Amino acid sequence: MTVLTAPPMPAVASPWTVRVADGEDDVAIVHRWNSEPHVAEYWHQAWPIERWRAELNRQREGDHSLPCLLALDGGDLAYVEVYRVARDRLAEHCATRAHDLGVHIAIGDPARTGRGTGRAALRAVAQGLLAADPLCDRVLAEPDVGNVRSVRAFAAAGFVSEGQVLLPDKRAELMIHYRTTEEPLP
Repeated sequence: MTVLTAPPMPAVASPWTVRVADGEDDVAIVHRWNSEPHVAEYWHQAWPIERWRAELNRQREGDHSLPCLLALDGGDLAYVEVYRVARDRLAEHCATRAHDLGVHIAIGDPARTGRGTGRAALRAVAQGLLAADPLCDRVLAEPDVGNVRSVRAFAAAGFVSEGQVLLPDKRAELMIHYRTTEEPLP
């Protein structure tokens, strides 16, 4: 029987750093970024700050997902949620493996998008998750198919499209970053 631990913090390499998002110290930036139109359009989480505080604390206390802030050269860049796919709604829509990890990422500052930073961040997070969990062979993501820039960034970061899945709130492109360049057998 496989016993799953909580999702790990990505073991990112310099110039990247990552920390767990705190429901007190980091809630303002997470709230602000999720209220930005380019994030809110696809995340649908332009919630009041109190709801974000509760959400960050709920995630930190559970074993399904881990809320993080990713920084580049010491400056906060993105809100990242790392999750165990086996414990997520995504597991109902695609074949999964016990140690699969999933990732959601939002670059909140619109001035920091469209310059290749997202692609670099996605690659750093995927590689950091594979480094943090040696039993994980793949990192999954499910960006909204309408978010063409995000889908392109995942592909440029080494994620492979495995088709589309219909989730309760969106049609998503199933993207997988494999540990090796050769796709492992299911």
